[in-house]
Amino acid sequence: MTDLFNYVQNDWSNIYTYTMEHLQLVSVAILIALLIGVPLGIYLTTNKYLAETVLQAASIILTIPSIALFGIMIPVLSVIGQGIGFLPALIALVLYSQLPIIRNTYTAIQNVDPNIRDAAKGLGMTTFQRLMKVEIPNGLPLIMAGVRTATVLNIGIGAIAAFIGSGGLGVLINSGISRGNNNMVLAGAVFVSLLALVADFVLKSLQKRFTSPGVNN
Repeated sequence: MTDLFNYVQNDWSNIYTYTMEHLQLVSVAILIALLIGVPLGIYLTTNKYLAETVLQAASIILTIPSIALFGIMIPVLSVIGQGIGFLPALIALVLYSQLPIIRNTYTAIQNVDPNIRDAAKGLGMTTFQRLMKVEIPNGLPLIMAGVRTATVLNIGIGAIAAFIGSGGLGVLINSGISRGNNNMVLAGAVFVSLLALVADFVLKSLQKRFTSPGVNN
């Protein structure tokens, strides 16, 4: 433990840089995944047949080993000169994020109490107004649970993305394995875990902050 602490102190600048790279990759991936997954999850509540197809496809993507998916990205994106690096890692993380975000959004909107919908209709709300003022606020805890799951998942998978040159904390783990340096491996693993814990805590705090007191968490 002392050796690990000394290593972190001596190599703090690199660890900080890798942590920021990791955070940037995951943040951009989750943002894009939200822009795709939440509207898609909402739309699927109007088409149950399509919902089954999309959720099955997202489930299949999630079962693909990350190394295999990164390997698929290399020849596909090499056509535009982006076979390795940030872009293939970003695309892979966005794909991995879809299942928890789409599924939770779909379930959250589907499970809104029909009586609440009827009350909103009785007040003369349009479909869009019901969605923004009633359905999403009531489904927010479940939607955020999907976002939290996707974020933690991506932080872990993002470490593996270092094998295709995306940067991030996986560089420490990869370099440590190559050099037989246990302190580098442990430092990378510890900071990946800490990043996941902090991200989950921040998202949970945001969930509580923006969830109406009348909605059960």
